[in-house]
Amino acid sequence: MPGYRRTSDLPQIIPIFPLDGAVLLPGGELPLQIFEPRYLNMVDDAMAGDRVIGMIQTRAGGERARPNLTNVGCLGRVTSFAETSDGRYLITLTGVCRFVAGEELSARTPYRQLRVAYEDFEADLSPEDEGPPEMDRERFARALKRYLNRRELDVDDETAMTAPIAPLVTSLAMGLPFEPSEKQALLEALTLTERVRSLTALLEIDALGDDDGAPHSVQ
Repeated sequence: MPGYRRTSDLPQIIPIFPLDGAVLLPGGELPLQIFEPRYLNMVDDAMAGDRVIGMIQTRAGGERARPNLTNVGCLGRVTSFAETSDGRYLITLTGVCRFVAGEELSARTPYRQLRVAYEDFEADLSPEDEGPPEMDRERFARALKRYLNRRELDVDDETAMTAPIAPLVTSLAMGLPFEPSEKQALLEALTLTERVRSLTALLEIDALGDDDGAPHSVQ
């Protein structure tokens, strides 16, 4: 993404869009339909500025209208924008870099704003430096096939075995219907290798439901 070579190039104060069950990963694309007035305002301000919005989930506690936030989110840049005839915005956010949530500002805007830090995730800006993940590709493909079969979704074995692993894992981590806490764990995995291992484990744990019909969890 142009202009973002170092974390010091990124804005330190950002508008945030809290949305459970929807995580954005660096390089991933997240389509959103915006209709609440405060978030229409947020998009207007973003489009008039540097076009960035922070995606973040919530955690227990806080007020109903202002819940507590998780510690880690991801900065996204608006890379697609359209307006419908009834005033909704259809946007796509492309993930830039994860951040650690810091102080919340007492802003006059109807949407929330945070001071954030990116230093822990500097590698997000140069993913080519990370190198290929250490992984068992056949184990991953087998776990994915079983997961998708269980949900009667289409399975493309060739894609699971041959597609570039980074965009594939990003797409699956963002798109599969995991619990919010599981998606958060995938977001916070420091490296691609860790994310692949976590994703494979989640796929395999889900498949255990085939054996006894009971849910399983990992500690």
